Amino acid sequence: MPRVPEVFSVPDTLAEVTRRLAAAYLPDGAALPRTRQPDLLNELIRTILGQQNTREAADRQFRALRAAYPAWEAALLDGPDGIETTLKGAGGGLHRAKAAHLYGLLTALAERAQAGGHPLGLGDLADLTDEQARAALESLPGVGRHTASLLLLFDLHRAAMPVEGNLDRLARRLEWVPDAWSAARVTRWYDAVTPRTAPDRLALHVAGVRHGRATCTARHPRCDRCVLQELCPSAALLGPKSGGRPLSSEADDDVFF
Repeated sequence: MPRVPEVFSVPDTLAEVTRRLAAAYLPDGAALPRTRQPDLLNELIRTILGQQNTREAADRQFRALRAAYPAWEAALLDGPDGIETTLKGAGGGLHRAKAAHLYGLLTALAERAQAGGHPLGLGDLADLTDEQARAALESLPGVGRHTASLLLLFDLHRAAMPVEGNLDRLARRLEWVPDAWSAARVTRWYDAVTPRTAPDRLALHVAGVRHGRATCTARHPRCDRCVLQELCPSAALLGPKSGGRPLSSEADDDVFF
């Protein structure tokens, strides 16, 4: 029996929260997607490297991979152990797991390329519908919903809604969602209530992440300087006078801007 879709309510404060965050963190409208034509495979690999990693470490690992493998086919020939050695030399964590993901990804893409008679890559994604592009990405090793959403939004300019720790924490502290909800359900909620356009979702994602890093931190949030203070039911509980009791300890992850 097919699953009945959940019906979510749009919070009364969603539009105002989005407006204030955009004004505070995107004063020049700097939530625009990349203007250059990206190499989608490069960007997907960068995003996978960013999973549970700092941006600086992911950048080092990506540069090391490109130096070692000017063509991704060379990484396939080197195998997972060679990829792991390259990643380890660049620093950052989870070398073995990331090497396995990258090798699996490249192997799957090489098989598709051979079957279709085209070069190894992801160039065909641009010609697919949103649903088809997501399905194609999520079928690849090491690519889950969040990673696919990042590539869809930032590189294909589709109306995906990536939700990482900062946005999850924002929704809980504003009491838009119950604190007992899983992260997956919060992601479904954001996708249902956020205006379904790439610019709107890009603005909320980028501004929300910056807000979480600068102000609405997991521990000791700076509620006294928050642009959402009077809209946030948690401000009285989490501000400096309260000792900053955290409601969520979700970590930042794989955001590249």
